[in-house]
Formats: sequence, structure tokens, C-alpha cells
Amino acid sequence: MAKKIVSDLNVSGKKVLIRVDFNVPMKNGVITDDTRIRAALPTIEYVINHGGKAIVFSHLGRVKEAADITKNDITPVAKRLEELIKKPVKFVNATRGAELEEAAKNLGEGEILMFANTRNEDFDVALNKEVKRESKNDAELGKYWASLGDVFVNDAFGTAHRAAASNVGIAANVSETAAGFLLEKEIKFIGGAVDEPKRPYVAILGGSKVSDKIGVIEALIEKADKILVGGAMMFTFLKALGKNIGASRCEEDKLDLAKDLLAKANGKIVLPVDAVVNKAFEDTLGTAKSVDAFDQDDMGLDIGPKTLELFASELAGAKTVVWNGPMGVFEMKNYAAGTVGVCELLAKLTTEGAATIIGGGDSAAAAEQLGYASKVSHISTGGGASLEYLEGKTLPGIACVDEK
Repeated sequence: MAKKIVSDLNVSGKKVLIRVDFNVPMKNGVITDDTRIRAALPTIEYVINHGGKAIVFSHLGRVKEAADITKNDITPVAKRLEELIKKPVKFVNATRGAELEEAAKNLGEGEILMFANTRNEDFDVALNKEVKRESKNDAELGKYWASLGDVFVNDAFGTAHRAAASNVGIAANVSETAAGFLLEKEIKFIGGAVDEPKRPYVAILGGSKVSDKIGVIEALIEKADKILVGGAMMFTFLKALGKNIGASRCEEDKLDLAKDLLAKANGKIVLPVDAVVNKAFEDTLGTAKSVDAFDQDDMGLDIGPKTLELFASELAGAKTVVWNGPMGVFEMKNYAAGTVGVCELLAKLTTEGAATIIGGGDSAAAAEQLGYASKVSHISTGGGASLEYLEGKTLPGIACVDEK
């Protein structure tokens, strides 16, 4: 069954509760990247352009002590939303109380109200202790927030893998719940890759740890036609095969697991044939070496050029490609070539009609920074959520959305 989307709702004259993901990076109270705010605009604009009254809310960071309430003040986000949407945003710096209730009650059609960081509810100031009412889906809090509106739109994929008062809690107490356009896109692309991928279906996995990706590797062994492995996790696999990986990063306690995964994959896992190495972890020019020719003090920091050629041949003709995790230490310009190369391969496949999906986290950040964000089919807005979705897990924030 397909999920109900915001455009399936009659929002005219209704107070529409919209859970967005405005968990943006900030430095000294200044937003350093507003991508997530921009990503939520289509849903908010749809609601206000169709006569709805938008009540917008999000978490920001973690609130474990009183100081975090000040540190994670969401006021600058409300101001940035106002600038981007070019309409006034009424802001109430509270998560409950008379002021918020009045503001919601008196909101006019086409108007926007935003309230404070939902995670402020994770700390009780009066008791001076962490209570996690938001994060642990406190039933009373979900019911209270639901009482502020008429219908609920969940557009926050980044928290869809967690049952919280601001998603599941509200959904349990309103007449209708729909997905926003951003969540709809995640369901279409990542859900599509899980349920009905067009084949050949190739996954590219990077990052530093095999342990972070165990579930997703096991799920992909069942689903994907090939799994291309890069990043520091490649060295755990290579060492499991008995290769000398020098001073490269390795999870020693995961060698048996890596062996098991390789056996289960029965040839589906494709490992690098060369790597760019350095004697120290620093941004100086490295040397490309075969994975069979490492010295004891060689530290692998990126996949090598021959591996990129191998990956290009494995990706030829692919119809669905999912990528999660960079190929090397892309923050250092001397070790970004592997990640840039994968970005280029995906961009080419997109022009050939493949569905190319970047599963959040560091690979999404790399694609954004390197200028490839618009050259792939979809960049996921949630790292942990996209990994769990790719594993085939049920995400509470999607499960709580009504079926059409």
C-alpha cells in the first residue's frame, strides 16, 4: 500500500502540524549549512499555499542538561526559515503552555508558527534531570502536541528510525497523518531500492567500520547483485583474506565476521585491488600501491586508481546504485580522488537513466561539498535512518503515516 502524502490532505482552514528535520549544524549560534531547512520548504509552502495553517517544529542537537537548552536554541533556525520562505514566521520559544496554545489557536490561513526545540522536553528544568519525554515517546506529550493541530504531516526522515513524541506520539492522536514531500522522496528512492530495485542493483559501501554496516551488508547480500567496498573498512576484509595491510586501520575483533560475510556473499563483495598509502596520517602526497604490496608502515587512506577502474566496470549498465560511506579520507585533498571518482561514476550513470541514491551521512556531505548533489537521483537526509531502511527495517516515523 502507498502512503498518504500531504497533497492527499484537505488542509484548507486546518491547523497542520509539520514535523521537519531542522537539525542543522551551527557554530556560535550561526547556521553553517541550511540544506535541511531548504529541503523542507516544498511541504511548508504547499500547506500555506492551500489555505492551511502551518505549525512547524523540529529537534536540534541533544538536550541532556539545562545548559543544552540555551546551546541548542532553535531561534536562529526560525529566522532563517522566515528569510527562505519570504513570509513572517511567528516563533514561540516554548514547547508547551498558554502562549503556544494561544498562538496555535489564533493562527490564520497561510500563516506559519514555529515552536522551540522538541528535545527541550528531554530535560525537566524543575526537577533538574534528564527525562527524555520527546526521545522516549512520552504518551502525554504526544497527545498534548497533537491537540495543537487538526492533521499531522511527518517530513523528518532523519528521525524516522526513532519512535518519538513528535512523530509516532502525535500520529497516534490525530485523525490523519501524511508524509511530506521530502519523506515521500525517501520512501520512493530508498524504499524502492529495498522493495523493487531495477537490476543490476549495485551497492557501494565505504566509511571506517565494518561494525557500523553489518546489518546493511547482510541485507544487501540478499538483495544486491554486487557490493563494492571502499573506505577504511576495506582493510578489515583484506586482512581477513590474509593480506598484509601495513599500518592501515582495521577492526581486529571483526576479522571472523568479515570472513563470514565474504563466504556468505559468494563473490558478490568486490574489494579494492590498490590503495593510496602514506607513512603518516597527514595531507601529503601519497603513493598508489597494490593491496598485495604493502610495507609494514604503509597506511591506506584512499582507494587507488586501478580500483576506480574496477568499480567503473562493475557499475557498467547498473540500473539502481546505492552509496553509503566515503572511499577514503576525503577531507584531505590528497585522499579525495576515490570519493570524487565514485561521485563522477554516479553522475554518469544518472545521465544513463539509473536510479542513483546516496544514503546520507559522510557520503552525502562529500557529494554536497564536491558539487555533485544535483548530479544524482537522490541524496538521503538521514544517515542512520537510511542505513536502517536499507537493512529492510520498519521505520516508526514511516509506519505511523496513514496508508492511502
